[in-house]
Amino acid sequence: MMFNVSIAMNWILFLALFPIVFFWLRRTWRILIKRDFSEVALRKGLPPENPEKFAPYCAIINMIGGIIIAFVIVGVLTGVLDYGTWTAIAGSTIWMKFIFDYILSRNAHPIVPKKKA
Repeated sequence: MMFNVSIAMNWILFLALFPIVFFWLRRTWRILIKRDFSEVALRKGLPPENPEKFAPYCAIINMIGGIIIAFVIVGVLTGVLDYGTWTAIAGSTIWMKFIFDYILSRNAHPIVPKKKA
């Protein structure tokens, strides 16, 4: 087996899954167990006025994404998933998590027209 850029990128992608699953499941833990809503539906670094309302949705998004990525890691380590399958699952999960977080943050921060003075 010859080492090349493709193999290096595969390893980087696989190793990046470990901190991703850690941070997503840790965020779920903080929201559901510790009741810390400081990272719920952020927009420009600020939480919404009522973060408790959006906390369950954010927790579900993070939990589902974290569990899927954890199963991908286990599947790669056990040899159940081939390269095309695990990269497709991991990539789709990462993108969908970003998209759903974006949608949630935009719903939590509605655009309110400015009042004329």
